[in-house]
Amino acid sequence: MGIEIVSKRIVVAGRVQGVWYRGSMQQYADQLGLVGWVKNLPDGRVEAVAEGPAEEVRALLRWCATGPPGARVAEVLSNDQPVSGFDEFSVRY
Repeated sequence: MGIEIVSKRIVVAGRVQGVWYRGSMQQYADQLGLVGWVKNLPDGRVEAVAEGPAEEVRALLRWCATGPPGARVAEVLSNDQPVSGFDEFSVRY
């Protein structure tokens, strides 16, 4: 039995811009060996796509509920999506 690779689209609401949320998420995703991207949305939320082993993606989702110091997360939404096969986890601008 192989490792299940999953892809999740994640949207985080609250005080999540201007607190180094994207950079912190990128660092943690790299530590977990995940690929994908994270970006700020015009409405103040943060959006991300994370792909990798299911347990590591779940660990990132748990991290999203708190985020870095200074963040005040109000809500984390996620849904499955097809795996895209990104090469790295990047911050999009």
